[in-house]
Amino acid sequence: MSYTKTKDVLGTVNRGDVAESGLCTLCRADCTGKCETYLTGMLGREMLYPRDFGMVTAGSSQQVGPELSYQGLRINGYLYGSSGLREGLTHSADDCIFPNVSIETEFGVQQKTKSRVPFMTGALGSTFIAAKYWESFAIGAALSGFPIVIGENVVGIDKEAVIDNGKIIKAPELERRIDTYLRYYDGYGAILVQMNVEDTRNGVAEFLIEKYGNKVIIELKWGQGAKCIGGEIQVNDIEYAVFLKKRGYIVDPDPESIQAKEAFESGALKAFSRHSRLGYTDLATAEEVRDAFMKSVAHLREIGFQRITLKTGSYGMEALAMAIKFASEAKLDLLTIDGSGGGTGMSPWNMMEHWGVPSLLLHAKAYEYASLLKRQGVKVVDLAFAGGIAREDQIFKALALGAPFVKSVCMGRAMMIPGFLGANIEGVIHPERREKVSGNWSQLPPSVTGIGMKAEEIFAGYYDIQEKIGIDAMKEIPYGAIAITTLVDKLGCGLQQLMAGARKFSVSEISRDDLFSVTRDVEKETGISFVTHAQDEHAKQILYW
Repeated sequence: MSYTKTKDVLGTVNRGDVAESGLCTLCRADCTGKCETYLTGMLGREMLYPRDFGMVTAGSSQQVGPELSYQGLRINGYLYGSSGLREGLTHSADDCIFPNVSIETEFGVQQKTKSRVPFMTGALGSTFIAAKYWESFAIGAALSGFPIVIGENVVGIDKEAVIDNGKIIKAPELERRIDTYLRYYDGYGAILVQMNVEDTRNGVAEFLIEKYGNKVIIELKWGQGAKCIGGEIQVNDIEYAVFLKKRGYIVDPDPESIQAKEAFESGALKAFSRHSRLGYTDLATAEEVRDAFMKSVAHLREIGFQRITLKTGSYGMEALAMAIKFASEAKLDLLTIDGSGGGTGMSPWNMMEHWGVPSLLLHAKAYEYASLLKRQGVKVVDLAFAGGIAREDQIFKALALGAPFVKSVCMGRAMMIPGFLGANIEGVIHPERREKVSGNWSQLPPSVTGIGMKAEEIFAGYYDIQEKIGIDAMKEIPYGAIAITTLVDKLGCGLQQLMAGARKFSVSEISRDDLFSVTRDVEKETGISFVTHAQDEHAKQILYW
């Protein structure tokens, strides 16, 4: 399937091929614009509306296609009623306004994790781009009040980390990432740390509980939507490649082989790829996986973790059922289900293009399986849906498709783009900071100068942050974090508007009845009524009053 590269009504242009999320399939940190997410990092809520108000009218270019994606769902609006109003508000037209819609959410069992918005970031792990822009990502998330996930392998690839017989003595990069978030954490959001096979061997969980206690949430990882193989990075330093091999990773090609050394020295070989291991390879049945998983969870609880989550990828139906069933049995706090169509820091491209279950189909089945468990009297684990979600309409659709089980939506690249943008702007306005913030530009492009020349002019959310933390503290806030909070404000406002139109004034009130299917195939796969079938019987009853 293909999506339009330009949206004249918003004045946006995608540099490359366009994914369902509306993002380019290849998103560059040095991009000079100007896709919708890029511009939103500066203009915020303004990007909710057609450009050049007062000079234009605008019409939708939407065409109903056969693809089994979130494009196949539309959002229902209602003529009357209202539900979910917070205490103190009435059902009057003066109170039922979109700014009064609460988009706060929470997940968890005994200790609830609160979030100001019903979305979070995906795992930002050992890819170098996550490390370079971490301050923008983490501070933006903390100031906005949503959870952020530190991905796998952060300790394992850190040259400065000291690991002795599976016990971490020192982990400066992991500590930097956690401490950066906690510095601005105000009770909303959370910092999650992911574990894979190597992290388990390296004693990441034991290190975290000893140093941070329950300030962090531990996340077990079964997979992600972008690939069906372990985490990967690419390195162009042969000495570093040897270091990673000695740390216990799979490095391809073998940097210690004579052929690889010669090829690297000649320039024919320019990089090595580091891979993580697959989990559960020694198990042959679902029952064995359950036993191993429960032992892992029991160990984490024994050493002191109160909040444990799981992330699974776009495997087939058996693995999906196992994830929901086992996570519910283990009383985990959240299960993130990542469908194919999501992004990545590094994955084999054709694997990413051709493996796994597309997000809409995976999420529809997740709802079905969760409902089956609920009918059995099981307390179903709280869910988060992920996989190619970037805009407020997609957030609403995911929350509604999985209601009432889905408490949050997990996004990756959409939250990174404003981080890149802000860093690039900061590096031009303050050249002395360019290297520190990983700025890629030598001058501001027209997509920025057309908005302003100073941070106060460029970022619509600048003064909101200043009001929250004070003028002096603003000096410490990276522009990438300001851009992220500006994007979050637009997404939140857009979500409030969609919810108000559906007459739902809190996230917990969103339901599957708030969606239509626009193709028969989507209706069949999701159980969401076709657009002209929804409420049709009641409509005909009205005609016979």
